[in-house]
Amino acid sequence: MSAADAVREVARAALADRGLDVVDVTVTPAGRRRVVRILVDRSVSGLDPSDHTSRVPPMDLDEVTEATHTVSAALDSAEPLGNAPYVLEVSSPGVDRPLRTWAQLRRNVGRLVTVSTSGTQQLTGRIVALGPDALTLGRPDGPERPHRPGAAGGPRRGHRGHACRLGRA
Repeated sequence: MSAADAVREVARAALADRGLDVVDVTVTPAGRRRVVRILVDRSVSGLDPSDHTSRVPPMDLDEVTEATHTVSAALDSAEPLGNAPYVLEVSSPGVDRPLRTWAQLRRNVGRLVTVSTSGTQQLTGRIVALGPDALTLGRPDGPERPHRPGAAGGPRRGHRGHACRLGRA
C-alpha cells in the first residue's frame, strides 16, 4: 500500500462522522520531510436519492480547520507514515478543480460550468439538476435543457474544459 493510500484510509475513517469525503491525497517528498496534501469536501451520500436540485453549501474555513485537527490527530495516532516528519495541508478542492465524478458534480448544483458535448459544442450554464443519468443546465440563451452525458459516449468536459465523466463516487 502506498503512503498516499495509507493516509487516505486513516483520513476517511477520521472524517466519516463529520460528513466529509476525502477527495484526493498526495504525499510528496520535500527534503527530509514529506508534504501530505488532503482535499476534503462535503459528503453527498446523505442526500435523498430523489433530490436532484438542492444545493450543497461549500465548506467554510472553520470546517476545514476542524477537519485539519481531526486528520492530524488520526495521523499522529495511526502513524501511516511511520516516524518520518511531515507537513499536513488540508483544504477543500477549490473552484478551478475539474469535476470528474457524479459526487463532484452533485456538490456543484447551482454553480456555473462549461460542458463540452461529444462533438465540439460547448454549453455554459448553471447546473440546475443532476440525476443518475442526466445533467440539466440553466442556459443564458434559452430554457433549461437536460443533457444526457452517456447518450453519445466518449468523455465529457467539465468546469474550465477539464474531463468529466459521470459515475458514482
